[in-house]
Amino acid sequence: MPVGRRAMLQSTFRNHVLNTLTPEDFALLRPSMHHVELAIKARLEIAYQPIEHVYFPETGIASVVATMTGGRQSEVGIIGRHGMTGVAVVLGQDRSPNETYIQLASIAWCLPAEHLRIAIAESQTLQPSLLRHAHAFLIQSSRTALVNSQSKIEERLARWLLMVDDLIEGDKIYLTHELLATMLGSRRPGVTTALQMLEYRGLVHAKRGEITIVDRTGMIKLTDGAYGEEEQRHFGIAG
Repeated sequence: MPVGRRAMLQSTFRNHVLNTLTPEDFALLRPSMHHVELAIKARLEIAYQPIEHVYFPETGIASVVATMTGGRQSEVGIIGRHGMTGVAVVLGQDRSPNETYIQLASIAWCLPAEHLRIAIAESQTLQPSLLRHAHAFLIQSSRTALVNSQSKIEERLARWLLMVDDLIEGDKIYLTHELLATMLGSRRPGVTTALQMLEYRGLVHAKRGEITIVDRTGMIKLTDGAYGEEEQRHFGIAG
């Protein structure tokens, strides 16, 4: 739902991709963008269907989710204020095999994908700038694949909560155990047990639909290297 256009300086935009474009590239995109509010579970990209819009979040988080035959799902990346959706468009494609939907309610800038293609064709610097974000997202995705295959579920959960905490305002993460299970590609009982373990160790406080990180240093230690340098490097590249 559009909430109107605002006369804003580029430096005041809260999305880092938009904020760090050259003024000339930003001017190519700005007339076609509008502000939107995105509710939880809003679909931004549907697997194997043309991508119609690209989103630059200012708040909230979108999840990029892969689906196996039979319906099993697992998150392969998260997108917040440091990034953008539509990586496939930046790479010259019109669709993705993955689904992207809102995980935590978001306010974002919305740009028609066709307008982004036109702007890329008109600028020699826009696509290289956006490709830096695409590269950062691929780093995050490859790191997620490594961690999901090698780390224990409590380590994966701690890493994921830390990454979300990096992107949200405030100290509370609102989500269900069912959603956590999808994000981690695990069964719900296993996620519930892992969350109880984090709470028992005094690392988080959890209640229905809400998680608060109490001991961030302890959470980082628990990940045993699964969260750290690569995550921070990702955000540095993207921002």
